[in-house]
Amino acid sequence: MKGNAIRESAADRLFLTLVYAMLTLVLFVILVPLVHIVSASFSSPEAVTSGRVWLWPVEFSLEGYKAVFRNSNILTGYANSLYYAVVGTFVNVAMTVMIAYPLSRKTFYGRHAIMIALAFTMFFDGGLIPNYMVVKWLGLLDTRWAMIIPGAFAVFQVIVARTFFQTTIPDELAEAAEMDGCSDMTFIRKVVLPLSKPILAVMTLMYAVGHWNAYFGALIYLKNADLFPLQIFLRNILILNSVDPTMVANVNDLLVQQGLKDLLKYSLIVVASAPVLLIYPFVQKHFVKGVMIGSLKG
Repeated sequence: MKGNAIRESAADRLFLTLVYAMLTLVLFVILVPLVHIVSASFSSPEAVTSGRVWLWPVEFSLEGYKAVFRNSNILTGYANSLYYAVVGTFVNVAMTVMIAYPLSRKTFYGRHAIMIALAFTMFFDGGLIPNYMVVKWLGLLDTRWAMIIPGAFAVFQVIVARTFFQTTIPDELAEAAEMDGCSDMTFIRKVVLPLSKPILAVMTLMYAVGHWNAYFGALIYLKNADLFPLQIFLRNILILNSVDPTMVANVNDLLVQQGLKDLLKYSLIVVASAPVLLIYPFVQKHFVKGVMIGSLKG
């Protein structure tokens, strides 16, 4: 078997070497900041302020995480983000499947015109003010639904899901189920959804990450702080929160407050990123398959 193996040319080996070197560099550039953030979140405020933390915790401490979970606003934002991610993702996936599956069937009259209308919205948008007026007219301002209904589905996800259904669910299967007396909803629930786990996993991950990271909609539509997602509080801490030296008389107190502020930033970033990192391993095996199948043909 070894004698029949195809030998790589020098150009191929050079190309693969360059590819691996580039991927290693990209991995290093991405991984080092992440490791630094995690290490800083487990270090003491003094070590963080003095810049002694790099790739390993210095003077191990949990003060940052204690400060995070003592803050009632952060806990409220965490609970709100979980609600928006869970409920919003369920609405997104349900709407996407209900739109994409009929568009994938050749027997659905007018599906090409509907697809053109949906694709049109990908290139032309009403803008911020019309979107705000629509949400206001629907009575959704300062409610949880303002974070869910305006983005109930994404056209790109509909196109990918439609292509997946066209590729994976043959028309003959639907015709056989119809001859056996199976209704459309029963067919979707018992046949389509079980066969569509890869694309459902992809949509769930993408929609969930979008909801978890969303903050701009909250800035526009929400006034009640009890409805703010975690990202709003994270934004306030990372961008708006600062220590005014003129308000602190003692230099040591200033250093302590600055160290606690920096430590809180790192700890909150880790806490905010944890749910997404926990979800990804469960859907990773379906991710590549779902994206590839859903994007082979349009």
